[in-house]
Amino acid sequence: MSDDEREEKELDLTSPEVVTKYKSAAEIVNRALQLVISECKPKAKIVDLCEKGDSYIREQTGSMYKNVKRKIERGVAFPTCVSVNNTVCHFSPLASDETVLEDGDIVKIDMACHIDGFIAAVAHTHVLQEGPVTGRAADALAAANTAAEVALRLVRPGRKNKDVTEAIQKIAAAYDCKIVEGVLSHQMKQFVIDGNKVVLSVSNPDTRVDDAEFEENEVYAIDIVASTGDGKPKLLDEKQTTIYKRAVDKSYHLKMKASRFIFSEISQKFPIMPFSARALEEKRARLGLVECVNHELLQPYPVLHEKPGDYVAHIKFTVLLMPNGSDRVTSHSLQELQPTKTIDDPEIKAWLALGTKTKKKGGGKKKKGKKGAEAEPMDATNDATPQEQD
Repeated sequence: MSDDEREEKELDLTSPEVVTKYKSAAEIVNRALQLVISECKPKAKIVDLCEKGDSYIREQTGSMYKNVKRKIERGVAFPTCVSVNNTVCHFSPLASDETVLEDGDIVKIDMACHIDGFIAAVAHTHVLQEGPVTGRAADALAAANTAAEVALRLVRPGRKNKDVTEAIQKIAAAYDCKIVEGVLSHQMKQFVIDGNKVVLSVSNPDTRVDDAEFEENEVYAIDIVASTGDGKPKLLDEKQTTIYKRAVDKSYHLKMKASRFIFSEISQKFPIMPFSARALEEKRARLGLVECVNHELLQPYPVLHEKPGDYVAHIKFTVLLMPNGSDRVTSHSLQELQPTKTIDDPEIKAWLALGTKTKKKGGGKKKKGKKGAEAEPMDATNDATPQEQD
């Protein structure tokens, strides 16, 4: 196994080629997000938005690494989801779905792209309106965004995962919001979107994760969902679930022909990454997926909801823990926010004042003024750090 171990060691951020692949995937997913946001208009069909995001990622990644000896897998690492208002996550409907956006909707877009298994994930919340976002909707957005900014500053070598969990809950409380339970921030590795090192959004007795320390050359998808509701979302309708991931460690001899057909198609097309049932033949998929899920061959990503009238905001970014500091490679600038609360807590203000780069010892020859290299101390009431501006 030593060859495998050696290969595993090489395939992290110590390799410039790996860093390039992460950054290329990030550029594509940032542009895909921008495209989907630009198409978010009243009466736009949600399924069309999801398809546009996925198609763009497939096209852009498809044109890269075409003439290399070793076949390089690339494409969608998590299907585009467009979850509206009190819907928390994972809404990526089938082609027959007629749901459309309406004026004033709070639209959460979630997507990921990979090149050679190196994944860049992003989620963003956009409100379908002109002018600044105000009231409780602005509180939810400001809570998610401020929590994301603090997480960026606390996810760094030597810090612990539980420090981040405590901080993001404290920030949500400052905006009189709740961090939504069950949302996990994962370490990512090659072809692994949900690695073993995890940051809990909410610490509670039901959900336990191992204490972990962040280390140099790791990659994380930091995933934060804030709500003006109670932060305990419910599965309302299993039929809404369309996103699944193959559980590679499970096996079972399927009884139904439709199940065997679908599972064979999934194994060929989507052996590792999550996928949308839209990519499968719809009638057969409905029949076959149930048996696959019942016997744990597939892991479902359920569509969860807060209560009607609750405002829910989602921010996710990918961060590379480089030797010279944290590099957030996916993000999008927010609309102007006018929340009803302001941050007065000195501890939160101190977190926001932290930079994200490591001060180098010695004469430091590198003086390339890289765009957005240092995250500026941040104003706690509004949105973007310099590196988020388009």
